[in-house]
Amino acid sequence: MKQPHTPLCRAPLARRNDSVGCGSARLRALWEGARKRAAHKITTEPRPGSSASWVCCGALFACLLPLALAAAEPPVRFTGSLDVAPTADGGLRPVVGVHNLQVYRANRTAPAHASGLTDTYLHAPMLAHWRGHFYLEYLSGPHAEHEPPCSTSLTRSADGITWEAPRVVFPAFTLPDGKQTIAHQRMGFYVAPDGRLLVLGFYGRYPSPNDGTGIGRAVREIRTDGSVGPLYFLRPNAKSAFPDFTPPYPLYTASPDQGFVAACDALLADKLMTAQWWEEEMLDESGFYRVRGKALSYVTRPDGSTLGIWKNRLVATTTDKGEKWTPTTFAGNMPNNGSKYWLQRMADGRYGLVLNPTNRNRYPLALMTSPDSAEFSNLWTVHAELPDQRFGGYLKNMGPQYVRGIVEGNGTPPDAKDAFWLTYSVNKEDIWVARVPVPATATASGPVNDTFNAATPGTLPAGWNIYSPLWAPVRVVDAPASPVGASLLATASTPESRASSLPHSNPTNRALELRDEDPYDYARAVRVFPATHGVKVSFKVFAQQNNARLEIDLLDATGLRPVRLAFGEDGRLWACHEAQWLDAGAYTAGQWHTFELEIPADPNADRCTVIVNGKSPLPRPAFFTDPVATVERLSFRTGPHRERGYGGRDLPGADQKVPAAVFLIDDVVIEPVAATK
Repeated sequence: MKQPHTPLCRAPLARRNDSVGCGSARLRALWEGARKRAAHKITTEPRPGSSASWVCCGALFACLLPLALAAAEPPVRFTGSLDVAPTADGGLRPVVGVHNLQVYRANRTAPAHASGLTDTYLHAPMLAHWRGHFYLEYLSGPHAEHEPPCSTSLTRSADGITWEAPRVVFPAFTLPDGKQTIAHQRMGFYVAPDGRLLVLGFYGRYPSPNDGTGIGRAVREIRTDGSVGPLYFLRPNAKSAFPDFTPPYPLYTASPDQGFVAACDALLADKLMTAQWWEEEMLDESGFYRVRGKALSYVTRPDGSTLGIWKNRLVATTTDKGEKWTPTTFAGNMPNNGSKYWLQRMADGRYGLVLNPTNRNRYPLALMTSPDSAEFSNLWTVHAELPDQRFGGYLKNMGPQYVRGIVEGNGTPPDAKDAFWLTYSVNKEDIWVARVPVPATATASGPVNDTFNAATPGTLPAGWNIYSPLWAPVRVVDAPASPVGASLLATASTPESRASSLPHSNPTNRALELRDEDPYDYARAVRVFPATHGVKVSFKVFAQQNNARLEIDLLDATGLRPVRLAFGEDGRLWACHEAQWLDAGAYTAGQWHTFELEIPADPNADRCTVIVNGKSPLPRPAFFTDPVATVERLSFRTGPHRERGYGGRDLPGADQKVPAAVFLIDDVVIEPVAATK
């Protein structure tokens, strides 16, 4: 039986004892003084050239801005093709070797959240790396966007693969109108000059937390052990809808820790960092903000200047760290998307621009690349999956969206020379990260011979594109080297325990495990190889059971699938011949099965020979289901193919795992077949 929705208004979450009560006379005096100083600046020190139109809501801002920007020459232009299909992958090639990892999966009835939140609106994650850990914060609301109470949660990870249970770091509190606050932030973290890590949040109000009338920006210090210090307000909104209200937390200047106060002062003086805040304080005309725009991402250019990009493809540059900006204009030949854009300077000196590459849809998540941050080319996916939305909700857009990376100055992961990290939400209900290899490319070179034996159990293999939900993880594990009977593999919870549950496993033999307990998603592993028509592909599959599904495909550059095989839920192997599934015989649980596929080199050939355990299970080669000129990807997936997911309603059973399906992949060999003369 499905659980009822949680109430629209809940009691305020419990707060730490280090907070200061709202009845404190000293707190009230500090807060009122800060508000008066901000209001005085607005009254007596208007920003030169300011216009009443900037005080209007975001809708009017969006309507008037194109007229002012039409004649400006953009500092950024995309020179490639924006031909994107309305599918999860957009018909685009993936960046080779991206690992997509789910950090937190929304659950309404049995949450893994340390604070017990049953929220199913999870969105807008931010990322930093500090003293050996990734830190990630995100918004968390009951069901829908801008629905109170909405808080901010925090989690961390040592390796980006395994994450701690998130906990509330900025709890909601009640406002004078009886409603609770709505969290909203365009900036998450700040590493101060003395090395301290601050985490930031913003307290807004219903119905629009980012219209300039919210309460203000809050801050806490993250300690080395991952715990957090007292909660303070960093900057109150001068145009709050509740001018006589004193929030339940003091201003940062009340902290007895002068190092913390100095770190906050340094942040307030940083015009690049604080330029990310404008949207939530858009009514501020004090001159604090030097540029206006939503969801700024910025990067240092080769000449030392800074390039910024905002929502709706607005771009500008600054040569003095944000004190003065060029007029904002629209990037050339760039999708105008209301989701976020992310600029990244990669370790090889090139630049990346991560975005949803359409004017409307928030899928796929894609990467453009540039040698100089001025002219971008290529368009490749970094997240190309779109599962069904499990929980409906107002303004819950579909897709991987609101991408952020690690802001310059907010830490360097240990693998920064080889990859960069991103975070984003999927369907506004799950939080993900992606590890994107550097140099970024969509093509592979040389033959493939993957045994996984050099990889450490519990990790992910280089060169493979991995899609790993929490309930459908992909990992390298110790594997049996010879057939074994039924074991505890399906019930073991970690790669180590699953290895120990296999008495006949060989510690020197490792395989790639796809384990699936998710009722609405799957595990997937894809190996990219050089595009070719003629190809020989061989691999082994170990099915722990004979009542679950594993689909195996060969794909072309656009995602067409000419060759399709499947381990069926009925205990049978199936091969697809011209869109017809043919029975290829029974398979045995707890036993390795070897597969050999061969497509002739003849460019006119449209068939594939299928050999299973040394024999042909079909009376003839399987003719292509999708006609293609070349193939370049081998895919393993623990569920049926989906072009895209759908949403808008609550799905039954979404909070409960299904019985585990476990498949091991090993000894993957791919080599081209040369044409005969």
